[in-house]
Amino acid sequence: MWRKVVPFLEAKAPVTRVDAGLVELYCTQYEIYRKAYQSIIDDGIQTKIFDSLQDSTGAIVGKDFVGYKRNPATQVYNDSLKQLNAVGEQLGLSPKGRAEMAKIKPPDEGKTDIAEQMKKFLGGDSH
Repeated sequence: MWRKVVPFLEAKAPVTRVDAGLVELYCTQYEIYRKAYQSIIDDGIQTKIFDSLQDSTGAIVGKDFVGYKRNPATQVYNDSLKQLNAVGEQLGLSPKGRAEMAKIKPPDEGKTDIAEQMKKFLGGDSH
């Protein structure tokens, strides 16, 4: 996922060191999401629950169906999906996130840097 996300982000705006933590979080949540999904595929969304019936010697003589139990991976899946959406929005990976990022105005090109502005303000420049 890292190899997919970083080039996409760099094409939209330069990725800074600050973004690396968010990208790492996004990638780890993606891995958790994939593993949870695989568990759901392998084990199903839910499993049947049975109570064992025993005779007086303790031997199991039958089973009674008592309902279903949710696969815990479904909750992990939901949680990781929420995290992916939240972090993805912060990184501008969703339409809403990109719209919010477009509102952030980058510094204008051609303007003097802060050091030059300070020199002028403090009278260090005779212009």
